[in-house]
Amino acid sequence: MRRIALVTLVVDDYDEAIRFYTEALGFRLTEDAPRPDGSRWVVVEPSAGAPGTALLLARAKNDDERGRVGDQTGGRVGFFLHTDDFARDHTRMRAAGVTFLEEPRHEPYGTVAVFRDLYGNRWDLLQPAS
Repeated sequence: MRRIALVTLVVDDYDEAIRFYTEALGFRLTEDAPRPDGSRWVVVEPSAGAPGTALLLARAKNDDERGRVGDQTGGRVGFFLHTDDFARDHTRMRAAGVTFLEEPRHEPYGTVAVFRDLYGNRWDLLQPAS
């Protein structure tokens, strides 16, 4: 079987990114290991044991990478966080300080609202229609 296991997300700081993804979004830190070059291998995932794609949080190393922090997809929604209970997760995330750019809306494909992560990347919180 083939699947996309990791997607790299360029961040300014490992620890602030870990805090945001684990505390505000409720992700789980699955790896945080030092590397010989002084960087770290940091992986977070939305749910323990659930099949899916995890994020590799990579600290920007140069000006080109720093210029991409928060705008990795040209201002478009680039990440889609699926939930089985939109109201629960939307309420919890707002209480944790996550900035939503719109009120929840109901679309043919499900309930959705766009939010920004710590750096400004746009995400959909999405409960797919059943």
